[in-house]
Amino acid sequence: MPFTLPPPLQRWIEATAAALLHPPGAAPFDFATPPGEEALVPPSSLAWRVFKNPVVLFTGGVAAVILELGEPRVRTGVWEHSSFRTDPLGRLQRTGLAAMVTVYGPRRAAERMIAGVVRAHGAVAGRTPAGEPYRANDPALLDWVQATAAFGFATAYHRYVRPLDGEEMDRLLAEGRPAARLYGALGAPESRAGMEALFAAVRPRMEPSPILAEFLGLMRATPILPRPLRPLQRLLVRAAVDLVPAEDRRRLGIPAREALRPWERPLLRALGALADRLVLASGPAARSCRRLGLPADFLYRG
Repeated sequence: MPFTLPPPLQRWIEATAAALLHPPGAAPFDFATPPGEEALVPPSSLAWRVFKNPVVLFTGGVAAVILELGEPRVRTGVWEHSSFRTDPLGRLQRTGLAAMVTVYGPRRAAERMIAGVVRAHGAVAGRTPAGEPYRANDPALLDWVQATAAFGFATAYHRYVRPLDGEEMDRLLAEGRPAARLYGALGAPESRAGMEALFAAVRPRMEPSPILAEFLGLMRATPILPRPLRPLQRLLVRAAVDLVPAEDRRRLGIPAREALRPWERPLLRALGALADRLVLASGPAARSCRRLGLPADFLYRG
């Protein structure tokens, strides 16, 4: 059943969540307008339920980046052409907002935003330290980025909120098709079989790098959450590492101590289930429901 916290605590939680989606200098995005405009996927989708959960967003997003950075061309492009090192919080805020607009935003706004990302990626190109050329808009690299994101969010929901059966997992992956195609990821997997095939194809290219340790250090040390929640932030980073398949963690040289301890896994499941029922009335999911004439707690029922 959906619930809210006592008013002072609810306001603090909602303000904290809103701050994570408000990059410096950017105007707030209003998910409640224009009234009646559909998103890229409908509110009946699994995606709308999955992306409303902040535990899923954090752990799934960090797991996705770990896997992205395992591929040397993606790693070089991300690390040399983004602000991860110089402004990790701002980068996370921009990425989080982009994910929310992609899932919940009015279709025209989502299409404009994605087109802007594609244009920006058009200027990103170079060579890896080993001399291999890369382009950010290379469809093969876009497929990998989309696949790692889909894997991260789907696995986080499956592991920490509610198990998804095979049909639901395939459905969730297929729901990403409209956005993936707009981003240029024309071969992004739309089923578990497609996901497994792509991972099998990319896995031999995955390699360890000091950048992975640097990224995880930034995720632990950057003040993403308010000071009282910093221990939770470090726990969520370990939960993200735990989502990465053990074979891939070994391949990337991530020590076992970076993942969850066995006793922490039930804690994450309890936290994920709790977050799934906590109605964030000012958040993108609830405001987008209102845009479409649905109750704010529509996605928190059942």
